[in-house]
Amino acid sequence: MSGRTSYDRFLSPTGRLLHESAIRRMGTVVARAGDLVSFAPGYPDSALFPWDQLRAITHELLTGADGTVLQYGPTRGYAPLLEALVDVLQARHIKASLDELMITSGSQQGLDLVARVLATPGDVVLVELPTYTGGIAAFRNAQADLVGVVQEEDGISLDDLDEVWQRVRAAGKRAQLLYLVPNFQNPTGRLLALAKRRQVLEWAERRDVLIIEDDPYGALYFEDVASPADTRPIRADDERGRVIYLSTFSKTLAPGFRVGWMVAAPSLIDRFDTAKQSVDLTSGTLDQRVVHLAVRRGVLDALAPRLRDLYRRKRDVMEDALRRQLGDRLTWPAPKGGFFLWVRLPEGCDDVSLLERALEQRLVFVIGSAFYVDGAGHDRIRLSFSAPTPERIEEGVRRLAAALKPAPVSSL
Repeated sequence: MSGRTSYDRFLSPTGRLLHESAIRRMGTVVARAGDLVSFAPGYPDSALFPWDQLRAITHELLTGADGTVLQYGPTRGYAPLLEALVDVLQARHIKASLDELMITSGSQQGLDLVARVLATPGDVVLVELPTYTGGIAAFRNAQADLVGVVQEEDGISLDDLDEVWQRVRAAGKRAQLLYLVPNFQNPTGRLLALAKRRQVLEWAERRDVLIIEDDPYGALYFEDVASPADTRPIRADDERGRVIYLSTFSKTLAPGFRVGWMVAAPSLIDRFDTAKQSVDLTSGTLDQRVVHLAVRRGVLDALAPRLRDLYRRKRDVMEDALRRQLGDRLTWPAPKGGFFLWVRLPEGCDDVSLLERALEQRLVFVIGSAFYVDGAGHDRIRLSFSAPTPERIEEGVRRLAAALKPAPVSSL
C-alpha cells in the first residue's frame, strides 16, 4: 500500500463546498513565517490587553470555591453576563430583554448560526461590495447565493440596494437577508451615515427583509473625526424585530475569550439556541465568567479610551508612512475608526501579483478580491494597522514600496 488515502469520496456535498476565510488563510502564512511584517489579520494589539485585571479576575475565579466555574453552562449563556449585556446594549441605545439575547463563541459563530437557521440553499443574501470575508464564508457554506450592492462614500447605496433586490426577485429567487457592517466596515473602514441607517431600516420593512447588523468595531471610533453618536446601531431604532444584531468582546477585551453575543426576536433566539446546541453545547463557561467580571468592574470602560487613542495613532503612522514613501501612488478612504486602510492600487497593478512580490519582501496583507462576491476588487488591498507596532508599520510600508517598484527591464 503506497501513498495517502484520498478522502474526497467520503465528503458530503456540504463538505465539498466549504469555503475558507481568506483572512484565516493569511493568518496561517503569518504563523509559519519568521521576519514577516503582517498587515493581514485584524488582530487587536496585545500590548493593551488588561493583563493585571484579567490575572486578578481569573485568580479569584479559579480558587475552586465554586465548582460551576469550570462546569457546563446553559447554551444561551451565563445569566449574569447576559444581564450585564442588557446594560452594555442600553449604552448603545438598544433596549433588549433577556429573552432577546444569547452568547456566541465570537460573533463569527453568530454569523454561522444566522446562515444555518435562515438561509436556504439557493436563497440570495444581499451583501455590501466589498464585504467581510467571514460573512462570505458563513453564507456560502450554507449554500446561499451572495449578491453584492455597491457602496458610496457614506455606506451602502440605497438606490442600488433596491435595484438589486428587484432584479433578484424578478429572477424568481428569494432575497430576505441583508448583511451589513455599518461601523468602520471591514474592509473599507467606512461609516454608514445615520440618515442611511434609518432609510435602510425603512427599506427592509417595506421589502420584508431581515438585516444582519455586524458590529465588532463600534466602540473603536477615532475621536478626531467620529463620535459615539455616529455609531448608533440600526437595531437601536428597530421597533419591529427587523434587525439581528451581532457584537463581540474580541476587538476590545481580548479575542482569545471567544465571547460574542446576538440580539434578535425571542422566537429567533430560540432557533439559534437549538442550532448552537449541536455545535458546541455552550460557549466557554470560564471565558464568560471572566468577561462578566471585566464588564461589571469597569475594566472595559477604562480601557476603551486607550484603545481609541492607540488605533488612531497607528492609523496616522500608516497613512503618514504611505504618503512619505509612495506619494500619491496609493489612495484610500480615510477611516474614522476600526483597524483597516482600504487601498486602491496604481493603474495596471493587481492584488494577487502584488502579494506575490510582497511575500518576497517578507510582507503580507489581504488581497482586495477576497472581499468581493462578484469577482471584482483586484485593484485593492486591505492593510491592517491594529496589531503591528509603529516601527513595524514603518518597516512594512517600506517593504510595500519595494514590492510596488516596477521589475527591471531585461537588456537581452
